[in-house]
Amino acid sequence: MKLNLHTISRSNYLGLSITFLFFVFVIRLFYIQIIQHDYYQDQANAEQIKRLVLPADRGLIYALDGDKPVKLVMNETVYTVFADPKIVEDTDKIIETIKTVAGDKARENFSDLLKLTDTRYQVLAKKISRSQADEIKSKNYRGIGFQANTQRVYPEGSMAAQLLGFVDYQGDGKYGIEGSLNDRLKGTDGLLQSVTDVRDVPLTVGNQNIKIPKKNGYNVVLSIDRNIQAKVENAILEGSKRSGAKNVSAVVMDPNTGQVKAMANYPSYNPTEFFKVTDASLFNNPVISKQYEPGSVMKSFTLVKAIDKGTVTPATTYLNTDSVTIDDRVISNASKGKTGIITMQTAYDWSLNTGMVEVMKLMGGGSINLQSRQILYDFLHDNLGFGDYTGIEIDGENPGIVVGPNTGQADAVRYSNMSFGQGLDVTMLQTAAAYSAIVNGGNYYQPTILSGLINDNSDFLTSKPILKKKGVVSSQASRTIRDMAIEGRKRLASKYDPVGYEIGGKTGTSQVIKNGVYDNVETVGSYIGFGGNETAKYVIMVIEYGEGQGFGGSKDAMPVFTDISNWLINYLNIKPKG
Repeated sequence: MKLNLHTISRSNYLGLSITFLFFVFVIRLFYIQIIQHDYYQDQANAEQIKRLVLPADRGLIYALDGDKPVKLVMNETVYTVFADPKIVEDTDKIIETIKTVAGDKARENFSDLLKLTDTRYQVLAKKISRSQADEIKSKNYRGIGFQANTQRVYPEGSMAAQLLGFVDYQGDGKYGIEGSLNDRLKGTDGLLQSVTDVRDVPLTVGNQNIKIPKKNGYNVVLSIDRNIQAKVENAILEGSKRSGAKNVSAVVMDPNTGQVKAMANYPSYNPTEFFKVTDASLFNNPVISKQYEPGSVMKSFTLVKAIDKGTVTPATTYLNTDSVTIDDRVISNASKGKTGIITMQTAYDWSLNTGMVEVMKLMGGGSINLQSRQILYDFLHDNLGFGDYTGIEIDGENPGIVVGPNTGQADAVRYSNMSFGQGLDVTMLQTAAAYSAIVNGGNYYQPTILSGLINDNSDFLTSKPILKKKGVVSSQASRTIRDMAIEGRKRLASKYDPVGYEIGGKTGTSQVIKNGVYDNVETVGSYIGFGGNETAKYVIMVIEYGEGQGFGGSKDAMPVFTDISNWLINYLNIKPKG
């Protein structure tokens, strides 16, 4: 029989071909399944896995209405419109609807984003209202989704603006409470991730399904009483109208807890419209950020320390000649004519600089030496916190400047000036907190703007006052300086005060240093005082100032104090003595 070589050749060829193709398939499958596994897994995940961030709700900010928390800063629900470019349909209609309904809330290039079909999530518009979202939803466009977000609402407008701060477009708090407590208010976003089928229906199984709940921010309650805040803001506005001051600030504290009950500045702004502010300095809070020489309000602190040490009493006398020479400097009184042998009470009443210089000498045993300088420094810096941060829960605080007694600048002249409020820088908050300590019996409380939290059950969890230093002066010294302040006020304003209450205070008028010298025109007018019955129930401090303007403590700042003080007597329902 004859062998058919042609038939065998074709069979072998076919077999070899099949074998070759088999090996190609095997190698290809090996390449796809093993070598390219991660690549194709990522492609599949991109097609099948949907991720959605669950934004945390920013914590609310409450003020007090008496003892009851009331919302001062709230959240408003707004919506983000997003698209899945892989599955969108009716692109032209979507573009027209977004333009018409979302308007300026639409992203500038949103129509181009719809063309990015290699992505699954593109934001088309932000911060649209619920009615706008509902109108777009009614079109039932495939591939268009909505995500609820929140934005800050300040229903009281500009009330306490510099205290509150604002939230920027990225959702971060700036300035004030919004800035300092941003991490606590912001909360933590959650995550929703699920594997979907070809119809974008979530599958109920799969180890790539993730749900991380969001954690909303804390709801904080300020110590601010909205009624007191409103009154103070009105009072400083009226004060500005009377005096023409470009800037007026005031703070009200509870001297027995350290809680700030009002903190106000003029001019102000609306936190909802922070983007309209053209001068960023308006965001600062002068009560905590403005460093200035306090002037004669400092005499209360110099005197109370000397009284506490037993060095002087209100009846202690000295020879006043309206000026005194310390080293090579002549220190003079602004108020002239009370010459001769006078008491410390008279020196305090008429705000005589020479009286405070005499006090410094007496604390040094007859001269302003290291001993007297150390006594004043320890009291102002170590006990009352001048020259250091108070720790108030607001962004932007300045520490002030108090020169130590052993530094090169700490000579007798410097400390003579410090005794009556020159040669050191303070803030209003420092001064009000320190004054609270010397009129409340001698206890320095940590200044605070917080009174507690609102938990998830809507319970008001109050925080306790923090006693930072006990006995900065004795209760007897505290009683004495209160009596001196009451007596000092009688000459200036007793006719304006209600009968039966203890109301006292001290004026301050301080020059402003410009180009290294004291300006003869520009001055800061201030007044600090307290009110109550047998005990001080409130402390108020007011300052007025402005570029190129001169103000006095008694003429300009004191009327604002009186306005607030008389109102507080009634609002707090303080009973008269006895």
